[in-house]
Amino acid sequence: MGIFDFFGSILGYLLWFLYTIFRNYGIAILLFTIILKVAMFPTSIKQQKSFAAQSKLTAKQKQLQERYANNKQKYNDELMKLYEREGVNPTSGCLTSLLPFPIMLGIYRSVIAPLSNTLHCASDAVNQATAYISKIPGVLYTNAAGDFYSQLNIIHNFDALRDNLTMFSQKDLAKIESFSRGFRFFGIDLLGTPKGSAFTTFLWVIPVLSLVTGIAFQVYTLWYQKKTTGQSQQMGCMLVMMVVFPLISLYWAYTMPAAVGFYWVVSNVTSFAQSIITNVFFSNNQLTAMAEAQHAVTLELAEASVRPLPASAQQEIAEKLTASTQAGLQRQQQKKAAQAKKPAASGGNKKKKGGSGPADPSAYIGTKK
Repeated sequence: MGIFDFFGSILGYLLWFLYTIFRNYGIAILLFTIILKVAMFPTSIKQQKSFAAQSKLTAKQKQLQERYANNKQKYNDELMKLYEREGVNPTSGCLTSLLPFPIMLGIYRSVIAPLSNTLHCASDAVNQATAYISKIPGVLYTNAAGDFYSQLNIIHNFDALRDNLTMFSQKDLAKIESFSRGFRFFGIDLLGTPKGSAFTTFLWVIPVLSLVTGIAFQVYTLWYQKKTTGQSQQMGCMLVMMVVFPLISLYWAYTMPAAVGFYWVVSNVTSFAQSIITNVFFSNNQLTAMAEAQHAVTLELAEASVRPLPASAQQEIAEKLTASTQAGLQRQQQKKAAQAKKPAASGGNKKKKGGSGPADPSAYIGTKK
């Protein structure tokens, strides 16, 4: 968790800043998630552009597969040449798709470990406090979770534990106390856990919203993929994901502190909204048209940036072209004249050769006698 706590500690400064303005953890989490979604939106657009560029080459790639079905090495070479000609980097979307993962886990760590990553209390004091409450029966949310949510437990039971939290400085105690007062959002205690809570606490709303928003997001993703690609060979797998993932989120939101489930609900809603915006304004067809238009503009600008040669240089080039053309015509005329003389010369030699023999056959006979 070290690398994720690193991201969580950085993002925790933003979460604490928002909390000091609104004094409400629910509003802070809501704005916190929206700001991060907006900040990572260019990454999503870049990933979408990469997918659009690769989908444009699907037909050409299929032709290469058919042509070099028996020569995998030749197919790979031609595929790389195709990517180079079209200006497509097949690995450009990998980094952008992996980048949000550590950030999202960092957000999660800033939510479940607020003393370390949001309030930035001293690590030694936090370790001593969590070790202390782990020995108090009935303080932990669940025995299975251990001290995983111990920092939220300290905030939740701060009034009862304050006199024994001598390991924290007065400044840290003031921050923890202020933070513990702002976890009620629309009458729901975000430090409570839905499991084992009374119906009147309305904590059950958090896991229900987690389930509903998760299913809605998965259904929309499935519908849009089928609409744009028309492929159904992976629909069975996606149907399983559409049901399994929301059910897992339902169970976790039911057994974990409501603050964690509330973050998942907000994350589902903001991801849903981001997907709609991306698919409406940055669809594959639109991105392809934009890329082609940008390429055309680039060519026009490149042509416009070419400066014409001076008149003297243009005249010199014209004279050289004229001289070269005339020289070529003269060589062609000389070649034709040489070919016209060659048949006549060869015919005269043949006639001369025929006249060199004896004119009278009887002369030869008399000589032999």
